[in-house]
Order: sequence, then C-alpha cells, then structure tokens
Amino acid sequence: MHFPLLPLLMNGDSKALARCISLVENEAAGYEQLLENLPAGGHTRVIGITGPPGAGKSTLVNELIQLLLEQGKRIAIIAIDPSSPFNYGALLGDRIRMSQHFNNHNVFIRSMASRGALGGLSPKIIEVSDLIKAAGFDYLFIETVGVGQSEVEVAGVADTTIVVVVPEAGDEIQTMKAGLMEIANIFVVNKADHSNADEFVKNLRLLAHTRQKDNWEIPVIKTVATKQEGLPALIDAIALHQHQIMDNTERHAHLLTEKTYQLIQHRRMKDIDRRALQQQIQQQLTSGEFNLYRFVNTLVPK
Repeated sequence: MHFPLLPLLMNGDSKALARCISLVENEAAGYEQLLENLPAGGHTRVIGITGPPGAGKSTLVNELIQLLLEQGKRIAIIAIDPSSPFNYGALLGDRIRMSQHFNNHNVFIRSMASRGALGGLSPKIIEVSDLIKAAGFDYLFIETVGVGQSEVEVAGVADTTIVVVVPEAGDEIQTMKAGLMEIANIFVVNKADHSNADEFVKNLRLLAHTRQKDNWEIPVIKTVATKQEGLPALIDAIALHQHQIMDNTERHAHLLTEKTYQLIQHRRMKDIDRRALQQQIQQQLTSGEFNLYRFVNTLVPK
C-alpha cells in the first residue's frame, strides 16, 4: 500500500508526486488503491496543446510558464514524446527549452512516451493527470508531439484544447486536418509576425465562426511566442473558456465518458504483447499458414 504518500501528494510535494507517478506507470502493488483514494474535484485547469510539428508549441508553453509564474501560479507540464513504431522504444526529448524551469519548485515537468505505431497518448495519461490535480497545481499543460492520434486524443483528457498553427501552413485553411478543427476550443496562430499572418488569421476566424459549439465562439489568438506577444490574451481566453464550461454538466459527463472508455480499452489491451505478436506472425508467415482473420480470432474469441 502507498497511502503514506497520499497526504504528501495532497500537500503539493513534488517528490511524492514523482514517486506516485512512477508507481502508477510501473503498476506497482497497491497503485490501484492509491488512485481509488484520490480526492474528487480540484481546481487544476487542464490545457491540451496540440498542432503540427514546427508550430512552436514547446516555445509557447515555455513562455506561458514564465508568465504564469510571475502571477504566482503553480504549473505542471506533461510532454508527450513519440514511441518508435519499429522498436516500440520511447524517444524522450530533452525539452531543452523548458530547462530553465527544472529547479523551480512551482513547476513540475514530466515527459511521457506515447505508445503504439499511431502515436496515441500515453496509456497512463489519465491517471497521471489525476495525480497532478491531487497535488493542487493551478495549471496542467499536456503538450503533444503533433503527429498521429495524440493530436486529437488530447481533447479526451483536457478541459480546454488549444490548437497551435502557423501561417506557413498555407493560405488555404481547408488543408488543416479535420480532426484539429473539431477539437479546438482556442486557436493560436503562432509566428504571427510573418507577412501572410493577417490573411491567414482572417480566414481561420471565418472558419472558426462556423464551428462554434456550446455557445462558445472559438477565439483565434495571434502570438509571437519568442517575443511573448499575445500571451496575456491567450491566458485570458483560457480563463474565459474555463469559466464557460464550469457548470456544463453535459460536457463534464462527456469528458468522463471519454476517460472511462480509454481506461477500459487500455485495461483490456494490457495483456497484448506486441513483440510476442510479431514473433507469432513471423513464424506463421515462414510456414505459409498465416491468415490475418483466423489469427485475430484465436486472440479475441467471438
């Protein structure tokens, strides 16, 4: 049992939080009881940051951290890094841009590997998010790598999803992935000091207006993260969206349903070993006996 860690966690102890996360990630004995005894609720604002590679997401998060620290806030960051679809190993980045905050007791940074060839979120992202909430942080930023399923899956975990794009994405907004359009609560056009930024922002605002939901007009915020331009407006937009959804029980139920579905899915897939699957398939391919559907039916009976 790991209940002695719980009071320390709830008191905001970062070392206790790190230990609890490791226990959950490694599924150590008693980790489920630890999770079952976490307090409900909390005031942590969970913000998903997603968008294509090269949009400046890490720089944006880094500058947001600095601004929020100046406001006396405690901030946690989960950086989702890709796993190789070839060797199933985690390629954890250095997150060099955030290194200036590593020794700040008001900042907690954790890098988590995505799992699977499609680049989805880490299987333990929900549990780790709840541990961070229990530790009483004001903000939790979940930054995706910007490829694969993680781009859209983050909306199933975050209260507010920010999609970061850049004018270089092209004048044709229609080229943007449909999934990103669906999940955005806030659009950020970063590197907005580029020559074609105003036209890009204008077109994006027109499109965002047609996608409004839950009486929320999706704002399009212009930023130049490297110069901290537009960040106060972004923080205001986050606060406004959080206030908008505060009493929306239907949205809250939807988010919990998404989390429940993901947890059930991960639990059912837990015993599936990718390496063992590949070995079995290779053996059957060698003998010329492999049939995809027969093989799947042996693993998952009808």
